[in-house]
Amino acid sequence: MKARTLTQTAEEYLAMRRSLGYKLHRQGKLLLEFVGYLHDIGADTITTDAAVTWATLPGGADPIWWQRRLSVVRCFARHLKTLDPACQVPPTDLLPVRYQQRTPHLYSQTEIEALVHAAGLLAAPLQAATYQALIGLLAVSGLRVGEAVGLDRGDVDLNTERLIVVNGKLGKSRQVPLHPSTAAMLREYCARRDRLCPIPLTRGFFVSTTGTRLLVGGVDRVFTQLLALAGIPAPPGRRRPRVHDLRHSFAVATLLDWYRDGVDVHARLPVLSTFLGHVSPASTWWYLHAAPELLALAAQRLETDARVRS
Repeated sequence: MKARTLTQTAEEYLAMRRSLGYKLHRQGKLLLEFVGYLHDIGADTITTDAAVTWATLPGGADPIWWQRRLSVVRCFARHLKTLDPACQVPPTDLLPVRYQQRTPHLYSQTEIEALVHAAGLLAAPLQAATYQALIGLLAVSGLRVGEAVGLDRGDVDLNTERLIVVNGKLGKSRQVPLHPSTAAMLREYCARRDRLCPIPLTRGFFVSTTGTRLLVGGVDRVFTQLLALAGIPAPPGRRRPRVHDLRHSFAVATLLDWYRDGVDVHARLPVLSTFLGHVSPASTWWYLHAAPELLALAAQRLETDARVRS
């Protein structure tokens, strides 16, 4: 298969999967990089050797990164094999690594307040206002960062105190109610935003200093600065906290409150699952493992229920 045709096939494959709800931002970029690599070495189809050589670039990277790169190739190779019998599908036992779910950093209320304060210290007034509002919203809504920066102005209805996540993970959309205090905070942000940037270049709710929509990569970079300003270090032997950990912190705090209040967590879990945009409550149960206190409360509840039944 010629390189040009291979590129077209890769683009059609990505378009097909995206039509099914997969965004494939990073995976799509990696796949096209791999196809370009095949073109550079003069290969007109996928071979296992070429896939492994490309996947293990750069040489000093984390083996998990190598595995993810190879997984992108493998998925496409399975598709290509139906069109090109000469295509080789890399075996699943290549580049094995033992994957461990990263333990999230659970922000305390004090740390969240410190982050919001740190955001207010940013030199550009619009950036300061934007990041104070963004962190505040993430901390009390459990939104994914990509969902928050993807909000358009029309998605945030501060009159009815709710927002709509359009085309979230796997293409799912959902409504998220806002607490009156959160809605009031966002109204203040809108007033400051519109005063500082009266003619934005985007329909986005959150805007950058240049009037454009925020990008997830940019949020990550600024958040690293805010962690330093807020004095929140990485725990010994652990990676640094992430902005995405605000979502984990919200979920764990909600579950903790339910257990302490004696709520039937099993019955309420689908509500939290829907609120977070999870595919099923099973995904939400993972948060039980994120906090020892949460596990202890869950175990205590099970023990109490067992005594009642006996």
